Amino acid sequence: MSAAPSAPAIGAAPSSLTATGLRLAYDDRVIVDGLDFAVPAGELTVIIGPNACGKSTLLKALARTLEPSAGQVSLDGKPLSSYRSKDIAKRLGMLPQSPIAPEAITVRDLVGRGRFPHQGVFRQWSVSDEAACDRAMESTGVAELADRQVAELSGGQRQRAWIAMALAQETELLLLDEPTTFLDIAHQYEVLELAARLHREGRTLVVVLHDLNQAARYATHLVVMKEGAIVAQGAPGEIVTAQLVDEVFGLPCQIIDDPQSHTPMVVPLAAVAR
Repeated sequence: MSAAPSAPAIGAAPSSLTATGLRLAYDDRVIVDGLDFAVPAGELTVIIGPNACGKSTLLKALARTLEPSAGQVSLDGKPLSSYRSKDIAKRLGMLPQSPIAPEAITVRDLVGRGRFPHQGVFRQWSVSDEAACDRAMESTGVAELADRQVAELSGGQRQRAWIAMALAQETELLLLDEPTTFLDIAHQYEVLELAARLHREGRTLVVVLHDLNQAARYATHLVVMKEGAIVAQGAPGEIVTAQLVDEVFGLPCQIIDDPQSHTPMVVPLAAVAR
């Protein structure tokens, strides 16, 4: 990917995003109850856990796309519910699972939608909006695809285009819900490398993943969930143990050192070795 044009500096004082006493439900089905969580500023946080444990549900609440039935999410000490939607979108970018692009939309137009929070009655499309979109497309390596329709792209290209749209919002907080879903292995690592680079450039990221080895390799802060609760969090090298993996995922395993990243690597035990 080519180097991105210079972008506005990410704020020296990162935003604070916290959840207190959170209760999240779909109709009468409670997924999360009494959960407290603070997004570590300046970290690449990865949330992992078994299916239906509440990972994506928590992320939706942090992005205010799911209203808590109890407790609250706060941004810089103020309830998230007290912010206007546009004001939240200027501070926090969210990429949901499997987003659907409008028919026949080009990459350039999709990325341009990330500038919606900055538009208003007295502020229409400007040179700074154009520059923000150019930076986002360069940063994610889709600039040369700008005039292509999103529907024509490969899975990895589409995901990078969606991330470019989120980057065009120019937020310091970025939430990605399972950004590697349905991608082949090469494109999965391409997206994760992009997330790691965005973190190095100063953004705070929260990413939901399914693959424990990918999570351990890329996270600077790992959050492990089970049955709607956080059971462990911290640096991957400090919390990923064979006992934790067995208790949370029901997978007997051995933990070894990843020869490339020197992060914990989970090696499932063969049935004959158990």
